[in-house]
Amino acid sequence: MKKGQICQGIVERVAFPNKGIVRLEEGKTAVVKNVIPGQKISFSINKVRKGKGEGRLLEVLEKSPLEMEQAPCEHFGICGGCTFLSLDYENQLKLKEKQVKELLEPVCAPYYDISEGIFEGIKESPRQLAYRNKMEFSFGDMVKDGPLSLGMHKRGSFHDIVTVTGCKIVDEDYSKILSAVLQYFQNQPSLMVGNSEEIGRGIPYYHKMRHTGYLRHLLVRKAVKTGEILVDLVTTTQIAGEEEQELLRGFVEVLNALELEGSIVGILNTHNDSLADAVINEGTSVLYGQDYFYEELLGLRFRISPFSFFQTNSLGAEVLYETAREYVADAGKGKTVYDLYSGTGTIAQILAPVAKKVIGVEIVEEAVEAAKENAELNGLHNCEFLAGDVLKVLDEIEEKPDFIVLDPPRDGIHPKALEKIIAYGVDRLVYISCKPTSLARDLEVLQARGYRAERICCVDMFPATANVETCVLLSRKNGGNKSTRIEIEIDLDEADKRECIGTATYQEIKDYIMEKYGVKVHTSYIAQVKKKCGLDMRDNYNKSKKDDYVAKQCTKEKEEMIKEALKYFGMMREDSN
Repeated sequence: MKKGQICQGIVERVAFPNKGIVRLEEGKTAVVKNVIPGQKISFSINKVRKGKGEGRLLEVLEKSPLEMEQAPCEHFGICGGCTFLSLDYENQLKLKEKQVKELLEPVCAPYYDISEGIFEGIKESPRQLAYRNKMEFSFGDMVKDGPLSLGMHKRGSFHDIVTVTGCKIVDEDYSKILSAVLQYFQNQPSLMVGNSEEIGRGIPYYHKMRHTGYLRHLLVRKAVKTGEILVDLVTTTQIAGEEEQELLRGFVEVLNALELEGSIVGILNTHNDSLADAVINEGTSVLYGQDYFYEELLGLRFRISPFSFFQTNSLGAEVLYETAREYVADAGKGKTVYDLYSGTGTIAQILAPVAKKVIGVEIVEEAVEAAKENAELNGLHNCEFLAGDVLKVLDEIEEKPDFIVLDPPRDGIHPKALEKIIAYGVDRLVYISCKPTSLARDLEVLQARGYRAERICCVDMFPATANVETCVLLSRKNGGNKSTRIEIEIDLDEADKRECIGTATYQEIKDYIMEKYGVKVHTSYIAQVKKKCGLDMRDNYNKSKKDDYVAKQCTKEKEEMIKEALKYFGMMREDSN
């Protein structure tokens, strides 16, 4: 097996999230993403390390016996949005349940067998299709210099955009809005953008390599319970003045003329001149209505702004939070509860009616402000929300917790923050995880310090995709020593070769940015951004020993590119700033 070799094989299994394991004739194995167990595939070897290969899927030669005859979406396989849509829902659930159990079993095995009444399987989403309450569509083209597209990135491509008018994980209102907006901008006369006149008709999209163009993203959010819709057009400032105003007036007219099941309560325009391929708010104006909408969960009402974090599956979130509330049970009654990594305070407000006080901590300031507004809206006056990094804010809170709920971002809990959480010595805590590999890592530490899982349950918040939520109830057993420390021996030479941060090396992040933007970034810039985002995992032992040494600071534009890479590799939440 060598780099560039074309191989064939049958996918034996798929490890979380979408890593297919293929065994080759010579007994070696390769990992190929975006496949289904039982498929016969051809793939190209991209990397070989210690006898194991990493491959890129070329073609599915034979479908898996588990797959349906026809996937329910015309865009499946081309669009990069869904991975498991060709499986019926029962098989999707079985696959995800198996993946999580395989990750957690070896972690818990030294202490107990999770098969003995601890692992409770997986709960399904109330809706398997049309379940999302938010979509972030991108403008671009399907082929180089082709007509304007609006939709999702093509699988495996940074640049090509697939127009997804038939997307099945959202309802018809999204498709109607997407089609109307695309047609409107395709049919406009070309305008002067940057320093050159665009040829032909249509408003140009923002070209990531040339840094010219106007259209960037279309953000659509729709509440499942209230039916309220918020639409935000994200553009550059390369069309301005009366030309832009006239263009946006027509955009509003087109949307308001649509016959939709829901109702549009706000139409916005956000300016974003950043080089990063992400929705970054550099100023938002209201073109029609208001800049928020309302959604309801478990009898509570939430005001949601265009960029605030909120679970993307409203009905699935009710299942998840009901599970968490069941796990907390009477343990939080009349007690002080910490809701760490609290987002917009959804969990805190669900627990508030029975708790003495709930203290939420969240690093995204906009989410904290939204949490305060929502608590007031719901008449909950025993909630306190603090903005800042959990690692630092815990030192500032005087009132100690009786119970802790953890709902960290994908990369899990910073090791130093986890030590502080353990040091409180609470009898019980609930850990909600959106990435089971991070959960497995943190569980190792929690169990070594005396905690044991009493109940584990998966919740399928993201049907058709490779993602899953996991909820764990942990209790501290007698004999658990809060002062115990875990000694870990680290080979710094080996660590320096592969400076691993979550699921990507520094070199992989550099390569991603170079391929996507054609820009070089220094390792120290990545380290700066990682630390700024609370992802710093250890001290920099290569730092200059000179007293007067001042590190060169990362520019704002490169910082945004690095954050986009961190989100791509799953080390930052999509809503993080």
